[in-house]
Amino acid sequence: MVNKTDLIASLAKGLRVLESFGDHPRRTISDVAEATGLDRATARRCLLTLHDQGYADYDGKFFTLTPRVLRLGIGALAALPLAQVVQPWLDQLSDQIGQSCSVGILDGTEIVYIARAAQRRVMSIGLLPGSRLPAHCTSMGRVLLAALPEAQARAVVEASDLSPRTSFSRTDPGEVMAEVARARVQGFAWVEQEVELGLRSLAVPLLNEQRRVVAALNTGMAAVGAPDAALVTALLRVQEALRRVLR
Repeated sequence: MVNKTDLIASLAKGLRVLESFGDHPRRTISDVAEATGLDRATARRCLLTLHDQGYADYDGKFFTLTPRVLRLGIGALAALPLAQVVQPWLDQLSDQIGQSCSVGILDGTEIVYIARAAQRRVMSIGLLPGSRLPAHCTSMGRVLLAALPEAQARAVVEASDLSPRTSFSRTDPGEVMAEVARARVQGFAWVEQEVELGLRSLAVPLLNEQRRVVAALNTGMAAVGAPDAALVTALLRVQEALRRVLR
């Protein structure tokens, strides 16, 4: 048990301020105070400290994070053996099928991208290692939820923000859990335009030598015509090849 007197409260507040930017690249002091639950004066001091240390730009109203922030996370991501192992396979698969491919892990109610090989962009947002998306409505999220015990997966879904991202989004926990169950039985998950209109995605779980799910592999494509069953075969081949090398 960590002694509370050993913790630095101001550092914890600063980290909360950094995390508050998320999908919001420009924030005012008031925005950050509301997002973090900190009082305005504390949020202001944290932001000005980040600005002083080169982690944020400030135009007199809005704060934006600088590339220096990447130093805080890129080292940890690059040091992950999993990311290092899967990247060559991602590159090869992406070239083979002509689509962007990614590997992600589950973190709470979200998936975190740890490796990516990009082709032409299908999504309107750019995805990089470290990017996050909701688990409940993504193909990688659903195969990762399918690897959890039923009660644990349901708890994650019920803790998620199920606000619809598109008209195709499933917003009922029971419907989401039905799709998770389908992914568990099939061994893969298709998601049709639930994250973004016009986008279809496919994911399979990645297993280690002990057949424990450690991540998910996915590809995204334009939602045109029927899903291509050959893509499932291509991803399953990579799944099997990686199973022999992931420990």
